[in-house]
Amino acid sequence: MQVIVFEDAGYRNLLPLVYSRATFNLRCGFDNLLSKIEHAQGCRASGLFVRETLAAAIADRQDRPVNSAPKEDLQLWINGRLLLRKRIDLKPNTAAWRGNTLLAASLDAKHAAGLTIDTLTDPAALQRALADCESADLDTGTAELIDYPWQLVHANEPEIARQFGTHENKGDRDAVHSGAFLLNDSAIFVGPGTTIKPTAVLDAENGPIYIGEDATIGPHVSITGPCYVGDGCTIRPGASISASSIGPVCKVGGELEGSIIHGYSSKQHDGFLGHSYVGEWVNLGADTVNSDLKNTYGPVRVPINGTSVDSGETFVGAFVGDHTKTGINVALPTGCVIGHACNLFATRQPPTFVPSFSWLSEDGIMANDPAKALAVAKKVAARRNRTLSAAEEALFISIAKTALQIERSP
Repeated sequence: MQVIVFEDAGYRNLLPLVYSRATFNLRCGFDNLLSKIEHAQGCRASGLFVRETLAAAIADRQDRPVNSAPKEDLQLWINGRLLLRKRIDLKPNTAAWRGNTLLAASLDAKHAAGLTIDTLTDPAALQRALADCESADLDTGTAELIDYPWQLVHANEPEIARQFGTHENKGDRDAVHSGAFLLNDSAIFVGPGTTIKPTAVLDAENGPIYIGEDATIGPHVSITGPCYVGDGCTIRPGASISASSIGPVCKVGGELEGSIIHGYSSKQHDGFLGHSYVGEWVNLGADTVNSDLKNTYGPVRVPINGTSVDSGETFVGAFVGDHTKTGINVALPTGCVIGHACNLFATRQPPTFVPSFSWLSEDGIMANDPAKALAVAKKVAARRNRTLSAAEEALFISIAKTALQIERSP
């Protein structure tokens, strides 16, 4: 059976994190949602359906067909917002819904031919297209639908523990210095090429720790599981990290708790980041901190597309779009959303919502010119030996226009 992973209208509630990536590229635990879908189904996706603004960049980044359905008569379409833990098996021409959201559908070629990205991102049109399909159920143990970014953050700890259970060895111990301390050693994996410096403490007594390849864990670092540290990461001396996932090629210092850093981002200096999701190519300046708990200990509200949404959660931090930078001593408020390609360097606290391409100084918010922001982004990528493709550059510029159409202050 061919597997097709698609985006739907729910992508809007995951902005700004999905301006430059598909919903199924969001991370939780060890990897992204697409990888979890493919692992659960036991096969590589035969196609991906994404917003037209993303299509060229997604096609550049990987080799699965984009926005082109296969012709085979057995096709399983899976919503890219699913955090999938178990295999989905549906009878032909059946569809599993949660409200008006399609979770998955087993379709023949005739039904699949009617699915375009415009249909998939229009709930009413999608229901009409699959009106004659039999209804099916997916239990929450099989798949969790990600409606808002804080759900990824709160699912992260159990997902790290679940995925660690698939590893049968402890990895490479040769690079662990004899002066480092590994507590509950059997629940710690260290990838090849990684260096664990003396006086580092890896404490897996309350959850597993996975360290990827070619990472460096500096002296006096404390990592408390469950934690995932991706390939090529540098954890700076004295850092304190707990219950977090750090994507590839990040530099992290200070205190990090209960958070996800997507990849290629830096938080090198002292400062606290808690219960947050930070995108790619972000730089958090020295002593940047965020609040993840209200003084009332009540549920945190988060600005989503112009509406203040009750998260129902006590601990909710910041959601920071790609290519955003903060200056020294920036303090981010509880449950804030910072858009794509922003610069924040005012000493006063920012508002809970900062629009994409904003330049926030003591004088207030001004526009961050997209062309100048792209020039900075290219310099930052070059520092990590990366080059933005023509499609990625075009996407970067287009996000400024898209954000103006979508974003609203609550």
